[in-house]
Amino acid sequence: MQQEYSPRDVEQGAQAFWNENESFKAREDAAREKFYCLSMFPYPSGRLHMGHVRNYTIGDVITRYQRMLGKNVLQPIGFDAFGLPAENAAMKNGVPPAQWTYSNIDYMCGQLKQLGIAYDWDRRLATCEPSYYRWQQWFFVQLYQQGLVYKKASIVNWDPVDQTVLANEQVIDGRGWRSGAVVEQREIPQWFLKITDYADELLSELDQLPDWPDAVKTMQANWIGRSEGLEIDFRLADRDEHITVFTTRPDTLYGVSFVSVAVQHPLALEAAARSEAVAAFVDETKKTDVQEATLETMEKRGVPLGIDVIHPLTGERVPVWAANFVLMNYGTGCVMAVPAHDQRDWEFATAYGLPKMPVIGPDAETPADISEAAFTDKATTQNSAEFSGLRFDQAFDAIASRLEAQGQGRRRVNYRLRDWGVSRQRYWGCPIPVVYCEACGAVPVPDDQLPVVLPEHLVPDGRGNPLLREESFVNCECPSCGKPARRETDTFDTFVDSSWYYARFACADQNEKMLDDRARYWLPVDQYIGGIEHAILHLLYARFFTKAMRDNGLVDTPEPFARLLTQGMVLAESFYRTTANGGREWIAPGEIEVERDAKGGMLGARLKADGSVVQSDGMGTMSKSRNNGVDPNRIIESHGADALRLFMMFTAPPEQTLEWSDAGIDGAARFLKRLWKRVLDHTAGGAAPPLNASALDSAQKELRRKLHETLRKIEDDFSRRHTFNTAIAGCMELLNALYKFDDASDNGRAVSQETLEVLVLVLAPIVPHLSHVLWNALGRSDAVIDAHWPRHDPAALVADTVKLVVQVNGKLRGHIEVAADATQETILDAALAEENVKKFVGEQILRKKIVVPGKLVSLVV
Repeated sequence: MQQEYSPRDVEQGAQAFWNENESFKAREDAAREKFYCLSMFPYPSGRLHMGHVRNYTIGDVITRYQRMLGKNVLQPIGFDAFGLPAENAAMKNGVPPAQWTYSNIDYMCGQLKQLGIAYDWDRRLATCEPSYYRWQQWFFVQLYQQGLVYKKASIVNWDPVDQTVLANEQVIDGRGWRSGAVVEQREIPQWFLKITDYADELLSELDQLPDWPDAVKTMQANWIGRSEGLEIDFRLADRDEHITVFTTRPDTLYGVSFVSVAVQHPLALEAAARSEAVAAFVDETKKTDVQEATLETMEKRGVPLGIDVIHPLTGERVPVWAANFVLMNYGTGCVMAVPAHDQRDWEFATAYGLPKMPVIGPDAETPADISEAAFTDKATTQNSAEFSGLRFDQAFDAIASRLEAQGQGRRRVNYRLRDWGVSRQRYWGCPIPVVYCEACGAVPVPDDQLPVVLPEHLVPDGRGNPLLREESFVNCECPSCGKPARRETDTFDTFVDSSWYYARFACADQNEKMLDDRARYWLPVDQYIGGIEHAILHLLYARFFTKAMRDNGLVDTPEPFARLLTQGMVLAESFYRTTANGGREWIAPGEIEVERDAKGGMLGARLKADGSVVQSDGMGTMSKSRNNGVDPNRIIESHGADALRLFMMFTAPPEQTLEWSDAGIDGAARFLKRLWKRVLDHTAGGAAPPLNASALDSAQKELRRKLHETLRKIEDDFSRRHTFNTAIAGCMELLNALYKFDDASDNGRAVSQETLEVLVLVLAPIVPHLSHVLWNALGRSDAVIDAHWPRHDPAALVADTVKLVVQVNGKLRGHIEVAADATQETILDAALAEENVKKFVGEQILRKKIVVPGKLVSLVV
């Protein structure tokens, strides 16, 4: 064992041992309890950031701990490798996305190995590899044949300059995030997966996930959005046609003063053909940002279409308006407007002077106050003919029954959830396995022609999808009739790639089928770890895929992830200086020298290069935009991977945000050096003799009791609570106690040996490299990675003496230490003999004497 702790030497040696012995290789073993731990896989952006480090360290700590419990563990890694960022980088650098992606994957794998993450590297995959997406294409074809896939025209955000569809979040103030072009709402054919067929199960089985955060389950439930309501037909005036609306508030039906439709609705397009005003409004609204959050807050605007519908109960004519807040892709694209009882309709009616007719009130007589806002309570019906005076449920049933009898209404359960549009008009993605034949139409690619391989040599240039111009890819033969045909050039949404990767890890080397029996062995994932930002879509799509795979006999489990941990963000201080034009130049923390006070507060900050003053913008999420990221490589180089891992686990519980601190990483490194030195000093005395528990003196018993009390708490920290920060704090306190324990006797050295061994074992999941060396230095011949988790000794927890608080008239006046089995008389004698207690009792008569065993003595005078 070296005199000085050298993180580089220790970590390289441990990693070489793990590699040579295939320590992380997972093997299926039906005789052992399995544990599958998975962190959400990264996008190969080029370098790990501290968010990655935290996520993967949490997963590794949990995996290593479960391994020490004797479980058969699997912890794989892969890369979510398709997507738009690679195309953007390719355009910037003039290289194919494939070249950029594979280079980044190699670099990031090297970083992960430096961190000592216990991945089974033989199972590594990347979603851009044909061996992976070949089975994604195969599964799509299976779903197509089962009627779970269809193609229809859908409204999308279209960037006319980049010639591509944009996600809502890529539309900023109505313009493309990269080109700046005014975005258009276009209707183009898109492929959809019928996730709505699983809406009931996706919602109901959230109750079967007790180990998911309640916040995540609530977000999923709200996204699915089950609602019971009524479909109502409004007949078009003077025409033998009708439009259908869905409402959850049929009790407000008598308050309908207009019907609003989306600008893409056939009635709006019909009106636009004959009205310049309507046409102008429709054209303008196509350039509107359609994010739901935006729709809620933007100005409500519309135009009358000159079309009326007939109210199904009153027979009165109701005007139809086109409105900018109604989406064609949601529901039927038309909404019955009740301004008195819906805030959005209230705002619209206020803007255009439309009637607001209250039909719900606090009770049967009291009118609702709608002067400042809509009255939205589910209360009592008013002004509703024979349906007046009814509570919500009564009105719902009565009106529904009437409309059903008239053939103008149907009770329905609706979902906010919409079918999943999986088409992307982009190059760097998994090809959708469909060809188009003039004779046969859309034809799925048969199994023996899969995979449809994406050409990897293309370089996007901003002129739309380059696949459209790649004749060798586009031109093909129809699999059905053999005539000339053209391939689909849309690629899959990358959410498809990440919706089943967890299953493929179980059998990543399987070339003959999508999944095999190994997936049945490993699934579901026992512990899944990732950011809260993926709480809705990724998790929802993964749940859908699992259920679809189950229904195709590929897996047995209905849910992909048994337990979910959503880790907090990593925050760091950001620094800037003001530029000549009043902007901000963000400066990396590594370039800053900070002056702090004794309590760690910042007194000032200067640029190391020239000493110029810079300003702090406080703590915020590490991001490229603020240049406040901390390079993991720099920390590994200066402090070591174990210090970085320790800092990540000690500074905050996994679910909470973590604030980066240079002082904190320094403190972590100091603790590891102290542990190294304590083991070095201990082993310098030779092998420790066996422990003779029956011959311990009081100091030896006290240290051993503290050891096993700490171990008992750490067991709970690791297994149930995942509060690794408090486990590490316990280890630090234990090491401090060991430094104060100066006992070179045989039993003293034996207790020190036991304490150090336990410290090394419980820290092994967190600082595996250091523990690898110290375990052998303590005389153990096996590898710590193969060691078992220590168990506390209940006998060691029994104290010979106990400390009691002594109160006089309810106020603390002293402490006493007595034998654990002392009688009540002995305890009272000791309390009255305590000097400070004697001062407050004096010669006064004791009116009451109370002994609470193990806690306190209360005296009343």
